[in-house]
Amino acid sequence: MIIFKRVLGIIFDIFLYIFALIGIVFTTIFVAMQFGWLNVQGSAKERDAYFVVRDTSLTANLADAFKVTHQVDNPNDHPLLTNLTWKDSDDFKLLKEIFTRDQDIINRAANDSGMSPRLILGGVMGEQLRFFSSKRESFKQYFEPLKILASLSQFSYGIAGLKPETVAKIDENLKNPKSNFYLGKDMEHLADYGDGVDPTAERFSRITNAKDPYYSYLYVGLFMRQAEMQWANAGYPIDGRPDVLATLYNLGFNRSIPKPNPASGGAPIMINGVEYSFGDIAYQFYYSDELLDIYPR
Repeated sequence: MIIFKRVLGIIFDIFLYIFALIGIVFTTIFVAMQFGWLNVQGSAKERDAYFVVRDTSLTANLADAFKVTHQVDNPNDHPLLTNLTWKDSDDFKLLKEIFTRDQDIINRAANDSGMSPRLILGGVMGEQLRFFSSKRESFKQYFEPLKILASLSQFSYGIAGLKPETVAKIDENLKNPKSNFYLGKDMEHLADYGDGVDPTAERFSRITNAKDPYYSYLYVGLFMRQAEMQWANAGYPIDGRPDVLATLYNLGFNRSIPKPNPASGGAPIMINGVEYSFGDIAYQFYYSDELLDIYPR
């Protein structure tokens, strides 16, 4: 009986130490998050190597598919909606949970920017899935258990991988009636800064705010809407084209050159052994039934 009690005491002590260790680990992670110690580096240099718009196995006939209209009568039967392994990945399951949790913020940013939330999420998904697929250890240790998105740092920042110079260009386009990206007088003051505020510092603060990602989603929407305006002004409308808008978001303003029959492309993203591009992911998500109840097409 004495030996049995001692064994029980040892087992109890072991469990006590384990739970104490778990508590210390999560407390340490929480503190590190508050001070930005877990912010991960963006991979802009790596991404630049893939900044050639390309046709992939999934999108080789995309331009032909959209010659008449970008809408699909029965999206689930569309030939481009194949190899949807990303839907079953742990990466997307996390994104799905977070996008559901943050729907009020996302819908507010979509409404303010005048862009469909499904189109905005297509751009954010590309950044997150590309990081998660290349940083499996970080995904499993931090982001998946804590139910948070990766906040990129260095060159591109925040959950949407925005560059400060890109945000500055968006701000400039909002104010400049002579710009091909100009959205109109009613949008000019959407992203104004307060009196005495340093725009450079505030801009950086907005896109790196992990507690309130409103501006990250807003600027993705504004980029896409400004790109739509640029292409419409050039006579090549791309309104509602999830593949093209996500591709341009990945490439940036400098690579947004209006032309007929634009193709899907952007940086490659490997998920469960299948390679997608930014455009592939955005297109397939947009026309999938994922989160359709809260983010309708």
